[in-house]
Amino acid sequence: MTNNKKIAGGAGTLIAAGLAAFAYYKYSKMSEEEKRNMVGDLKEKAQNLYDQYAPAELKDLFAKKGPENAESRFGEGGGYSS
Repeated sequence: MTNNKKIAGGAGTLIAAGLAAFAYYKYSKMSEEEKRNMVGDLKEKAQNLYDQYAPAELKDLFAKKGPENAESRFGEGGGYSS
């Protein structure tokens, strides 16, 4: 009996490596403006997905906060001194 899973896994890995190489080639041939537009579009799409589907608890966890000071980072009376 042959090990078909091992053969299929190797083919999948080879296909993924080929796609990654092709994507790298295409990206390396883009102009700087095309690269900026592509990255900007990806960031915009990612932000839209985050806004639509991320639960409120996750948003609160990653919410931008003001600058931290040593007291808030180490707690009151933590005994940490620089």
